[in-house]
Amino acid sequence: MDYKSLGLRFRISPTSFKHTGLFPEQAVTWEWCTDRIKAARATGRKLNVLNLFGYTGGDTCAAAKAGAEVCHVDAADGMVKWCKENAALSGLADAPIRYIVDDCLKFVRREVRRGRRYDAIIMDPTTYGRGSGGEMWKLETNLWELLAECDQLLSDDPVCFLINAYTARLSPTVITNLLAELMHRRPGEITGDEVGLPIKADDCYPAESYGRWYRPDA
Repeated sequence: MDYKSLGLRFRISPTSFKHTGLFPEQAVTWEWCTDRIKAARATGRKLNVLNLFGYTGGDTCAAAKAGAEVCHVDAADGMVKWCKENAALSGLADAPIRYIVDDCLKFVRREVRRGRRYDAIIMDPTTYGRGSGGEMWKLETNLWELLAECDQLLSDDPVCFLINAYTARLSPTVITNLLAELMHRRPGEITGDEVGLPIKADDCYPAESYGRWYRPDA
């Protein structure tokens, strides 16, 4: 499937868990990330982006296409391989993308110890899951813990921080409150809302909530 406005191409395939390898409502996120990255790149900046719970890499491909270096992390080896395939289909086989199969929280903690920094962080955490080593993940228990670790990964001049959530347990208000607490030391704007799939000219089917922090001047 082509997403022509960004020059991206994705493989679509039915799976045993009722997914097709792409969530089309995420296109609004790809566009938003592209705009943020291109604006920052226009000032001559080199950007490092971290995509956690990256699935098959829609955001990863969009960020790489916009000129960022990207680290793509997911606990499922099959999803990471699918992302690599999507990157190749999008003309990004040689792009600076790191493909990591790992539990996101454990990986972030290691990155903190290594002293790595990222200018943008994107995440789409699952409600419940297990890491590559059998680690248990529960959204209500572990999300703030993960966000606090991510706080230490942000560069001195970050561009954006995005949280997507498919579960009703995280409303836009909850997500924006979390971002406000996390980013209170950094000047920027926070927005939150729902995205969905259009079902007729004047309506849509809600699919997920999001919260975004960003620097308008970055």
